[in-house]
Amino acid sequence: MGGLLLACVAPVTQAQGNSRPSIKIGEINSYSTIPQFTHPYRQGWQLAVEEINVTGGLLGRKVEVVSRDDAGKPEEALRHAIELTSKVKVDLLAGGFFSSVGLALADHALKSKRVFVASEPLADALVWEQGNRYTFRLRPSTYMQAAMLVEEAARLPAKRWATIAPDYEYGQSAVTVFKELLKARRPDVEFVSYQWPALGKIEAGPTLQAAMQKRPEAIFNVTFGDDLAKLVREGNHRGIFPRIPVVSMLSGEPEYLEALKDGTPKGWIVTGYPWDQIDSHEHASFAANYYRRFNEYPKVGSAVGYATMQAIFAAIRKANSTDSEKLVAALRGLKFSTPFGPAEFRAIDHQSTMGAYVGKLDLRGHKGTMVQWRYADGKAYLPSDAYVKARRPSAAMK
Repeated sequence: MGGLLLACVAPVTQAQGNSRPSIKIGEINSYSTIPQFTHPYRQGWQLAVEEINVTGGLLGRKVEVVSRDDAGKPEEALRHAIELTSKVKVDLLAGGFFSSVGLALADHALKSKRVFVASEPLADALVWEQGNRYTFRLRPSTYMQAAMLVEEAARLPAKRWATIAPDYEYGQSAVTVFKELLKARRPDVEFVSYQWPALGKIEAGPTLQAAMQKRPEAIFNVTFGDDLAKLVREGNHRGIFPRIPVVSMLSGEPEYLEALKDGTPKGWIVTGYPWDQIDSHEHASFAANYYRRFNEYPKVGSAVGYATMQAIFAAIRKANSTDSEKLVAALRGLKFSTPFGPAEFRAIDHQSTMGAYVGKLDLRGHKGTMVQWRYADGKAYLPSDAYVKARRPSAAMK
């Protein structure tokens, strides 16, 4: 679907009774590479666009999404971004899954002076070292999710830690931040093993064997997708899980629990999404509408896709324009709604305060679920302004 145009509604024409051109959002994501996340993500943004167009659109114009598949490759994402901004003339860009793709799109946003709302990439560099005035990030960052998990990890009696993380920016950043924050709370801990499997190519047996040779008392895991499934399967087979406590990023997300099935390791401390247990008004309304439209329950991707568009819609309303500079001004400090509750983009680094759910893994009816969970509001896990200023070039704000 690399060159496929995915529009939630037909482009606006005079035959539809409206001669004003549609507002075009260029959306780029890794649809063919990680469909377990991006398929529900696409349905999430489709629902948001359909809802806004039923009410008449924005600024008296319909909203149209022009979507492209980057196949998980930064060079493909960049090629599509150039086409969407120069030929299709989209008003702004959105999307991204892998951190490497998000960073490539952020660089294009700066060069083209076009707003980019990064929906999923978690790399801290996206809003810090490589941040720029045109790039804003929706999901809680690597730093934020690591901080949420450290709060729980610090309560474990474990002193000797091993880490298992994919060998690219996201994995490296997650380990660095987790180690930094945990040692600040627990100076007595030490990290005795670092395993860096290639993304999507983990050799679970040798990875776990190397980690366990150092006799860790706990493991910090950052693998996801198929790598996570292989790691869990091998760890269960070797009797490592649940004997060794594990703190794991993203592993409580339905996208990944579905693959683990009855092999879900009990007791892991995770960030995730217990969609079937959240009773807030915002979430109940979203989940009901999502099920009614797609005949399936939402996943994290669904909520992220929906919230991405909600943030963009709020920015356009506030700016009363699709002009890039006016959108930048509107996005800084913008308050918007998400299925998880209210959030905002803080002005200093363009990071959203959208949070995540933290809890433990368990089995229910031979399926993985989250228990003892809580919602961690993102604004409570953002670093200080001084910390951000030390990592984000002042030129990024100009």
